Amino acid sequence: MAIDDDPTISIVGGGPVGATAALLLAARGLSVHVIEAGRGPSNEPKAISIDDESLRTYEQAGVLQELLRIIVPGIGTRYYGADGQPIFTASAPVLGALGYPFKNPFAQPDLERVLHDAMMVHPSIRVSYGSLLIDAQQNDDGVELTVDSGGTLSTVRADYLLGADGGRSIVRSIADIKMVGRSHKEVWMVIDTLNDDHRERFGMHFGTPARPHVIVPGLDGRCRYEFRLFPGEGENGQTPDLALIQKLLAPYRTVTSTDIERAVNYRFHGLNADLYRVDRVFLLGDAAHMMPPFAGQGLNSGIRDAANLSWKLAEVMAKRLDESVLDSYDAERRPHAASVIDLSERLGRIVMTTSDRVAEHRDQIIRQRMASPEGRDYFEHMRYRPQSSFSSQLIVPGHGTGMMIRQPRVFDMTRAEMVGLDEVLGTGWALLGIDVEDSEWDAATAVIRPLAATEVHVALRGGIPIHNRQRRVVVDYDGSADRDFSIFEGQFMLVRPDRVAAAVWDTTDTARVSSAIRSWLPHSEDDVHQRTESSRLRPATER
Repeated sequence: MAIDDDPTISIVGGGPVGATAALLLAARGLSVHVIEAGRGPSNEPKAISIDDESLRTYEQAGVLQELLRIIVPGIGTRYYGADGQPIFTASAPVLGALGYPFKNPFAQPDLERVLHDAMMVHPSIRVSYGSLLIDAQQNDDGVELTVDSGGTLSTVRADYLLGADGGRSIVRSIADIKMVGRSHKEVWMVIDTLNDDHRERFGMHFGTPARPHVIVPGLDGRCRYEFRLFPGEGENGQTPDLALIQKLLAPYRTVTSTDIERAVNYRFHGLNADLYRVDRVFLLGDAAHMMPPFAGQGLNSGIRDAANLSWKLAEVMAKRLDESVLDSYDAERRPHAASVIDLSERLGRIVMTTSDRVAEHRDQIIRQRMASPEGRDYFEHMRYRPQSSFSSQLIVPGHGTGMMIRQPRVFDMTRAEMVGLDEVLGTGWALLGIDVEDSEWDAATAVIRPLAATEVHVALRGGIPIHNRQRRVVVDYDGSADRDFSIFEGQFMLVRPDRVAAAVWDTTDTARVSSAIRSWLPHSEDDVHQRTESSRLRPATER
């Protein structure tokens, strides 16, 4: 049996979430081995919507420009009532706040090809297609994987193992992690068509009780249709009958078999793992959570997993953070995923109801609330959508912390060009000084020095900044930086690599922030928690 000692991180699952994690880790200098059971990237058009937060992540992964070529720059979702008339269109409170279009239709095979091509040319990523994880054991030093590649067994040793291997995750089974929730009995037909005339840049949810359905136009004549089925019309996993497809699509178009890219009947799940981490093993994507599609957040939630975990692993491997901070992955991602699952299920129950009475009551309430500015804001700006807001050990409690910062466009005085703020921040930690005095920087810099943070002075309100070669200087020029940061004027903001504000403080609060940050740093040998010899991964003979 061959032994491979090379990878720092092993990822089981080479789909979009596993590939995203691989590219993010490699971008931070780690060696990655992706183990994928399939023979290559999938051609199944599963996910169809990628949001602005995910695009922001792909900028750090180094594949943003390629991805922008395969998306429709979308603007949100339009909801229709029982009478077939529009009730409201949901979009972001501020379009472009993160620097990218808000909710963007795409074809998953296109995404998989982009990620595959990027992995195959990256010198720090090795991909093993046609390979199946058989077993995994972990100890104080790492994880040892047994992998079957076409009948040839090999042992792969890595520091950490990431399970991004889907709803039937082998990694989750080996780690003996349970899923909590339920599978839904309702069957939906999902049809991906070609040569379609829909050109809307928004998804459409039709809450007509007689036949709830969803339409999401895509690029180059693609379109996704999803129809609720009723008893006798089809079972889960069946290939739908062409005559039924033609009947359901008749109000919108005629269709032949050559116009159908994929058609399948599905039952949806609302499931969340009860743990996302067991020592050196982590779950991401569908291996960690599965949700109905009505909020369009299945894939995006997996990308959030990869974005949240990858930088933490890189910082621990670089010995800038203590390994204990990896517990924050579960603390930050699992509750948010649970909230998104709950939203997806509620949208399915309310928007996609088959009850005339419920639909009539729903439409009446929404139209009443839309008559007020507060109600209109709630629906049109998606205030019902769960926001990531963290209070874990990697957050210093205070006003403005625990939330992802926006990305205004700024004038970079150092490079004399207009850029998105992320381009100035880089891929690591960043310390923003929001119109602070130059004399205040020394104390703040001492606090964050162990994190190797990029220092950025943000100048607001039309002032002329003083150049300082020790740090980058950016200037608001269109009002967006003023809009996003003026409430923090005169304060420092420590921004994590995932763009979450970890701490906000002025010079009178430096001691508190400094103490919190020291708790994140590698502990002395006497304080290091020694792992027990008995791993939570069960031996193969017990499974």
